[in-house]
Amino acid sequence: MCNQLEHCHEHEHEHHNQKSVLIRVFAAVIIFCAGMVFPCEGVLKLFIFATAYLLAGGDVLFKALKNIFSGQIFDENFLMTIATLGAFAIKEYPEAVMVMVLYQIGEYFQHSAVEKSRKSIQKLMDIRPDYANIEKDGKPEKTEPDSVKIGDIIVVKTGEKIPLDGVVSDGQALVDTSALSGESVPVYVKAGDSVLSGAINTNGLLKITVTKEFGESTVSKILELVEHAGSKKTKTENFITKFARYYTPAVVAGALLLAFIPPLVIEGAQFSQWIYRALTFLVISCPCALVISVPLSFFAGIGAASKCAILVKGSNYLEVMSNIETAVFDKTGTLTKGCFAVNKIIGGNKEEILSYAALAESYSSHPIAAALKSAYGRDIEGHTVANITEHAGKGVEANVDGVHILAGNAALMEKFNIEYNRVNEDATLVYVAKDRKYLGCVVISDEIKDDAIAALKELKNKAHVKNIVMLTGDSESAAKNIAQKLGIDKVYAQLLPSDKVEITENIIKSKTKNKNVVFVGDGINDAPVLTLADAGIAMGALGSDAAIEAADIVIMDDKPSRVCLLIKIAKKTMSIVKQNIVFAIGVKLLFLVFGAFGFVTMWGAVFADVGVSFIAILNSLRALHTSNFIKK
Repeated sequence: MCNQLEHCHEHEHEHHNQKSVLIRVFAAVIIFCAGMVFPCEGVLKLFIFATAYLLAGGDVLFKALKNIFSGQIFDENFLMTIATLGAFAIKEYPEAVMVMVLYQIGEYFQHSAVEKSRKSIQKLMDIRPDYANIEKDGKPEKTEPDSVKIGDIIVVKTGEKIPLDGVVSDGQALVDTSALSGESVPVYVKAGDSVLSGAINTNGLLKITVTKEFGESTVSKILELVEHAGSKKTKTENFITKFARYYTPAVVAGALLLAFIPPLVIEGAQFSQWIYRALTFLVISCPCALVISVPLSFFAGIGAASKCAILVKGSNYLEVMSNIETAVFDKTGTLTKGCFAVNKIIGGNKEEILSYAALAESYSSHPIAAALKSAYGRDIEGHTVANITEHAGKGVEANVDGVHILAGNAALMEKFNIEYNRVNEDATLVYVAKDRKYLGCVVISDEIKDDAIAALKELKNKAHVKNIVMLTGDSESAAKNIAQKLGIDKVYAQLLPSDKVEITENIIKSKTKNKNVVFVGDGINDAPVLTLADAGIAMGALGSDAAIEAADIVIMDDKPSRVCLLIKIAKKTMSIVKQNIVFAIGVKLLFLVFGAFGFVTMWGAVFADVGVSFIAILNSLRALHTSNFIKK
């Protein structure tokens, strides 16, 4: 909370500074006009224009001096300072003042553009809860959200934000989740339903049992992602930083040569004329448009993504998403709903097969285990379940009511050398053995997500992703069935978490140079692969905490179609970045040549510098408009 307050205070301070700069610039313009209108010479003229100059550019002089002492000499403040002080030295007072005035106006527009982009992302900050109503002695009592513990009951009234993740213990209401998922339609919740922090209770009264502390809640995770979104630089941003590091000293050296070489080698050339040209050359050379518009473009792209329920942890991942060759998908919970249901039971005593499978899986949180327990529909308290061993990617071994039970896929049966009847079904199969004798098989199926088919089709046809691969721990028949429906050419089934890592490593090794591999998953076993890929995308609404933590990008509404939307945003952002780079460098080089030959005055140089910056910034802000990416 403290960090956020400091964050807000910092921006309020910046806003106050911008207001004071505008007032100073306005006063400088009035004094400048007075100096131009009323005839004055000598010391009086110098005093009037020096006053206007210090009002408009005093802070620029101070920053330049401060940076010199800290070792950061060659920046735009240094360039503006030596150019304007040089203008004063050759008695071009009005031009020196106007350089500072126009520079400050340009800086104001730049600041406003950055603020607009920042605010689009900071709208998410509105989901931060100010308080929680904790129930004590039957009455709600206001408290800080971070002081609420797991198991506490909180009361959320109509119009209030849900401050922490939990399960509704009493009441029913329509909950607005648009800030989390981008969905405008409220969700109906009742007793037993899970609710996420950051959502708003639109009607009714809810009592919620807290399941996560504030630091681990959905709202905290989102805010953390947003606050650190700009911390990782792209290759392009790093290039611009390096470019500016060498570019600025180079133009200063060029200006010095321009000031002193021609008067020495050209007959009749005057030092004052060439010094003026050198000063103009310095003003033109300011790299403001480049160093501001490029990061701003990425920041705007992140803002556009956040409006579409996609949280990008760093601008470098936008650059990765703009050039995807292979998209690797997990199956359950990513392309399918993860809502498994028992379709049929194959074997002799169907009730016995189901009960043993459900009891053996009773302590598992896996969707398949949930489907078995749901179909069983009875309490496990009357049964003894002990010595539970999970065989990764195969199934479960347990002692149920004193008998040895195996429940899992064909690989589990083969591991224990159990003779079983192989079932040919395009579904998930749970074979059950009692005391090492085969009992039968439970057939479980999953549903494909509503937009998955259209999403993968769009990835191939519109986003031009060359390869789409599916990895799953499910049976080969079930995986191939889903892959066929989705139009996926390559599928790997019956995988352990280590197998997923190995396959992804091989895909990354065989990728084309300068192309990228993205992995989309939601389970805890996907965390290693999410970290391994060039960009890891987690399904945030239903995904595990480990997957969200390991991912580079989080899709808050779990829609596979958001992957294609993000690629569109990334490509548009990169297109804008490249336009700004070509435009800014091209115009600068052109004006530098014109300035060196005396075709551009210092006034024209400033207008060119501010104009280029302004156009580049306006172009950057196009990345904010999500209407460019979403079909209406």
